[in-house]
Amino acid sequence: MQDLSSSKTPKSLAFIKGKCPQCRRGNVFSSPAYGFALQKTNEYCSHCNQRFEIEPGYFYAAMYVSYAMNMAEMLWAGIVTYYLLDRNLAWETLWTYVISILLVSIVLSPFNYRYSRIILLHWLSPKIKYKPELDVEHLKHKA
Repeated sequence: MQDLSSSKTPKSLAFIKGKCPQCRRGNVFSSPAYGFALQKTNEYCSHCNQRFEIEPGYFYAAMYVSYAMNMAEMLWAGIVTYYLLDRNLAWETLWTYVISILLVSIVLSPFNYRYSRIILLHWLSPKIKYKPELDVEHLKHKA
């Protein structure tokens, strides 16, 4: 019998690379996060055939995750801007804050889209569990 422990993919690596939460081998997305290609979530895992959208409208919940991520990033951008402006909250610096917060929000929107879905699949989906027997290089599909 083959020892599967040596070939297991760590959960953190599967999460960072956007891999399937069930087998940790197949890609959740068909294109990179940043680029000219439209970000598209694969319907099924190419390795274990896990359906990613478990039920119709499943990824609407990712909007709440994305909202929380975006709010944290906007807060972070505001605090960094505050310290870069030598703690100046004068009326004249209002547009500096608005522009820096909007810029961070726009630049990180592809990241938020992608990782809100990955967080939903990996951490918030009770129906999808990791199966170590599927975490092998070449999976034999039943004919």
